[in-house]
Amino acid sequence: MIRVYLLDDHEVVRRGLRDLLEQEDDIEVVGESGSAVDATHRIPALRPDVAVLDGRLPDGSGIDVCRDIRSVDPSIKALILTSYEDDEALFAAIMAGAAGYVLKQVRGTDLVDGIRRVAAGQSLLDPAVTARVLERIRKGPEQPDELRDLTDQERRILLLVAEGLTNREIANRMFLAEKTVKNYVSSLLAKLGLERRTQAAVLAAKLFGTDRL
Repeated sequence: MIRVYLLDDHEVVRRGLRDLLEQEDDIEVVGESGSAVDATHRIPALRPDVAVLDGRLPDGSGIDVCRDIRSVDPSIKALILTSYEDDEALFAAIMAGAAGYVLKQVRGTDLVDGIRRVAAGQSLLDPAVTARVLERIRKGPEQPDELRDLTDQERRILLLVAEGLTNREIANRMFLAEKTVKNYVSSLLAKLGLERRTQAAVLAAKLFGTDRL
C-alpha cells in the first residue's frame, strides 16, 4: 500500500485528488493540509511514502515543505504539483530533493502512475532538464559580465577591497605578500576599466552586494 499525503490550499483540489487516488487499491491518502506550516509539522509524523505538494501556497511553497520534511526524513518522496511551468522553480525543486515536478494539467491516470513511480524510487524529472540543472550546479552561479575576465583570486580580492580593507590587510588575510596583492589589485582594476579601488568597491556593491561576491 502506497501512503500519500496531499498539500494544496484549495479544498476542491484536495477533494478531487483524494477521490482520484482512493479509487486505486494500492494507494491510501493518510492526510492532507491547506497550508505549508501545517504540512511541515504533520508530514514527518505521518511518514507517507509520497507527499504531493502544491508548488505555490499563501504561506510558502511546496518546494520549501519538500526541503524541510526531507531534512527530517529523507525516506519521504516529494512530488511537486504546480500550475506554473517555471525553470527557476524546477531548479529549486531538484535542489530541494523532489523526486518529481508535474503540471496540474496532467491527466489523472498519469498522476496516479507518477505517484507509483516516485514511490518505487523513480524520478519524474525530465532527463534533459535535470542535465541542465546539474551543469548549472557544476558551473556555479552566473557571473555578471563585468566580472567574467577576473580570476577566482581576483574576485576574492575584489570582495576584500569592497569591504574596505587595505592591501596590507588583504595580504594578512590571504597570506600573500603585500606586493602580490598590489599586483592583483592593479590587474583587476585594468580588467574592469577602472582607475581607483574605490570605484571597484562601488561597482562590486552595485552588481550584487559584497555578500554575494
